Amino acid sequence: MNDKSANFLSLFASSSTLICCALPALFVALGAGAAFASLITVFPFLIVLSQYKLYITLFAFVMICIAGYANYKTYHMPCPADPELGRACLQTRRRSRYIYYFSVVLFIFATIFTYIIPRFL
Repeated sequence: MNDKSANFLSLFASSSTLICCALPALFVALGAGAAFASLITVFPFLIVLSQYKLYITLFAFVMICIAGYANYKTYHMPCPADPELGRACLQTRRRSRYIYYFSVVLFIFATIFTYIIPRFL
């Protein structure tokens, strides 16, 4: 799996964790239960997704680990000697790293609002 596809899969996985699990917890924590109920009527698949939140979270964690490994491996690889290709290589690596970091932040946010915050409410 190349670096780019691993990062986009990790972004997709962390986003799905956010949508299925963290959004409902956030709405309830903010006291917006009625808003969440109307959201469920518009998007009823959220109920089905929330039933599998542990599996979705584990899948997201695995994808983030794979993307992190791919980022680490490609970070230390040489770029082409051609100035234009080298610049494109470095730009792609930088963009890939930002996508990965964004995925990690999304995953952490979703995990906190799914598993930690509800225990204190």
